[in-house]
Amino acid sequence: MSEQRAVILASGGMDSATAAAVAQDAGYDLYMLHTSYGQQTETKEYECAKAQAEVFDAADFLHLTTDHLSKIGASSLTEEEMDVEEADLESDEIPSSYVPFRNANLLSMATSYAEANDCEAVFIGAHSEDFSGYPDCRPEFFEAFQQVVDVGTKPETEISIEAPFVESSKTDIAERGLELDVPYEHTWSCYRDEAPACGTCDACAFRLQAFQNLGERDPIEYAERPDYTES
Repeated sequence: MSEQRAVILASGGMDSATAAAVAQDAGYDLYMLHTSYGQQTETKEYECAKAQAEVFDAADFLHLTTDHLSKIGASSLTEEEMDVEEADLESDEIPSSYVPFRNANLLSMATSYAEANDCEAVFIGAHSEDFSGYPDCRPEFFEAFQQVVDVGTKPETEISIEAPFVESSKTDIAERGLELDVPYEHTWSCYRDEAPACGTCDACAFRLQAFQNLGERDPIEYAERPDYTES
């Protein structure tokens, strides 16, 4: 075991899995935190996060089940009566999949977990294509949350909020992950379905486009695999 510890917000997706690999490559022992909050694909995401923890030989895996975000609603990820939109890779609008202030909720839990386990960092996989649509993925948000952590934890606690891909594209993330042998077969991105992935929601589109840009085949199953390299 190394002397450095980091909490990974492990969504089950490819971005957080790559963030875990980056943290491990930097010498951190991984404390992986997965949260089920009523998202439509929560069972598949949990299975993937758990599998990733085994592959990474994580020091700990904590699964929290919370339902307040789904009760609050206002997101197509948590409300069955709201349709997940078709992919629009050029849009700058906030999509219906935005869960109000979700990352603040998740980072708060991760910070509690980190402080309780003497971890020096919390890693989150947010990236530049996220913050074009999601306000809680912007660099300014993470900078502000760092201030909250600094002020709101014990005086001797030092926890760094790490968003290593905040200026990166999905393609950049996939390229780095392939270099680090990230187990992408144990990741899930689809907003709609648990198996196979739909291939046509925003999350599937950005993911497929990343692999296609690199000339690689995404290892998970899709109902459709449109060509997004021209988008």
